[in-house]
Amino acid sequence: MTGSVSFARQHLTGVLPPITMPFDANGELVKGGLREQIDFIINSGASGIVAGGSTGEGHTLTDAEFAAVMKEAHDATAGRVPFLAGLIVQSTRAAIERANMLKGMKVAALQVTPVHYLFKPDARATIDHFRAIAEATGIPILIYNVIPWNYLSVEMMLRIMDEVPGVVGMKQSGGDLKSISDLLTHCKPENVVLSGVDALLYPGFAMGMHGAISALTSGVPHIVVRIQKAVQANDHATARDLHFKLNTLWNVMSHDNLPACIKYVQHLQGIPMFEPRAPMMRVTDAQKQAIETALKPLLA
Repeated sequence: MTGSVSFARQHLTGVLPPITMPFDANGELVKGGLREQIDFIINSGASGIVAGGSTGEGHTLTDAEFAAVMKEAHDATAGRVPFLAGLIVQSTRAAIERANMLKGMKVAALQVTPVHYLFKPDARATIDHFRAIAEATGIPILIYNVIPWNYLSVEMMLRIMDEVPGVVGMKQSGGDLKSISDLLTHCKPENVVLSGVDALLYPGFAMGMHGAISALTSGVPHIVVRIQKAVQANDHATARDLHFKLNTLWNVMSHDNLPACIKYVQHLQGIPMFEPRAPMMRVTDAQKQAIETALKPLLA
């Protein structure tokens, strides 16, 4: 396992799509089902691959499935772009155990949620949680700030990065541009600020955020790459046009079965159609029609 904190800005920026999981109708993983998706994402200009996130239904994976999926995704990525592993866990111990399953792989970073069940640790316990993972693994960590009842404030994330050198950045998943602005204002030069908010990717890039890990970066990676490149080229007319088309697609997605919707978006672009794992709902006929209508202008 490798990864250097000093190179976080080099390795962990840009469009970093979280891959979806190839489940069949019975909820079983389809062996070999990741390669076409990963090729599609990388060929779209993405800067990295993230496996095991919420778009990838990482919270549903058993330890054995996690190990198998990580190896398959890592091997399919084949060093073409940085590979990141998502840890959606209930304890410090579980996070370290899962990270140990990645031995022998080249892992650029771990995307780690705060614990996500009922009980919320205090500030010191939260810092110690991330410190223990960083020290046990030696892999740079991105805070995946997405758990509603354990949502970390800007001040808390900055404190974690300040006190735990192994925590190099965060993926901010709240729909609040001010938090992105505050993080960019106060983070250290070596930290990375990423967004998981699909409806606000353009304004986030315009403010200078370093990249994105979000559902639509997996569904239409080439569009998000184009938005970021347009902003970098100061072509805000193009970026705004793509933003509103992307937002139209986002608005027809249901958060309750978002991974299933993303799989359908991928399928419309040539990826085999896979299902969500129960009890998540499959894409309905009405959702399919709405997605097809909203996607058409983006693919034109």
